[in-house]
Amino acid sequence: MIVIAENLNTRNKAYMEAVRKKDTKTISQLSKELSDAGAEVINVQCSLDGSGDVEALPMVVETVEKTTGLAISLDSRNIEALKKTIPLCNKPAMINFVSATEPADRKGLLSLVADTKAYLVIRAAKGIVPTSLEAKLQIIEELIEEANAADIPNERLFADPSIVHIGRGMGQDHLVNSHECIRALTEMVEPPINTIAWISNVSTGMPRALQSKVNSAFLSYLSGAGLDAAMVNVLDHEIKKTLYLIKSFRDEIVFSPADIS
Repeated sequence: MIVIAENLNTRNKAYMEAVRKKDTKTISQLSKELSDAGAEVINVQCSLDGSGDVEALPMVVETVEKTTGLAISLDSRNIEALKKTIPLCNKPAMINFVSATEPADRKGLLSLVADTKAYLVIRAAKGIVPTSLEAKLQIIEELIEEANAADIPNERLFADPSIVHIGRGMGQDHLVNSHECIRALTEMVEPPINTIAWISNVSTGMPRALQSKVNSAFLSYLSGAGLDAAMVNVLDHEIKKTLYLIKSFRDEIVFSPADIS
């Protein structure tokens, strides 16, 4: 399983303050913590709507690259910012994300991904997150077709079933559908496609004391469906233990009881 650090996001006050001040020293320190904690990819988000990303995204990515040398996931809706930032990535970038409605210039984004040989997250959303498995699969199928038509092969696509928090109206139904969506994509799509999920979305709005356990259990649940990549808080000890066990059960690492004691 690919471990993607979600930590550099707009909810991280210390990080966003560093972005605002162009404090590369703090950004470097924060990214080193993520690398030391076991991140294999670092997701970089500087805004929710792409505003300011043309300046902020390259600055952050260049700093993270120099500090960690890890692959980068670019979480931006601003295509101009992506054009400016992708060349700064020494490893193929992951673009997070495209949906049925975002960004507005979807063809432009697909062309950019194809030209730069980047990876692309395709998200099962159409303005809102669909409530049924069938609707999620239909959106993903349409996005796969568009990506393939733009010369982006399935091996560079990561399908995201769109995770919602369990306390939301039909949250539990959504989560079951997400599990079944990952299973269906793993078993049915040819050539094979990768799957990805933003794990902590499941516990949004819950008391902080409960979030870690809920996130860890949900990560295990999706792992059983065949999840390929997880966006997680890599500094969370429960998540770190769960990831270690998942990788051990999948024979991706050599298990040692001392590593989780």
